[in-house]
Amino acid sequence: MENSKLYYLFMIVPLFVIFSAKQMALITSFELLVLLSSYFLVYRTYIDGKRLADKNLIPESEIWRMLIPGQRFKYFQELYFDKRSNLRKV
Repeated sequence: MENSKLYYLFMIVPLFVIFSAKQMALITSFELLVLLSSYFLVYRTYIDGKRLADKNLIPESEIWRMLIPGQRFKYFQELYFDKRSNLRKV
């Protein structure tokens, strides 16, 4: 997922769906909490890790490390901007 537009789409659409479902009263507040927790702890960890792995900044086996506090900040420019890098940082 090296394409920034696709990355942002994958990041924003699930939140839009979750909040739309809550707005239309399709889910309860507890379900909202569970979905948001799952989004931030599981989904975003995988999406961010996959983006970094596709850019050859981390190996695929290290995607889970995005759960560690501070890892997203460490790769902030690589995640949120179109900075191209072929160097492997581990």
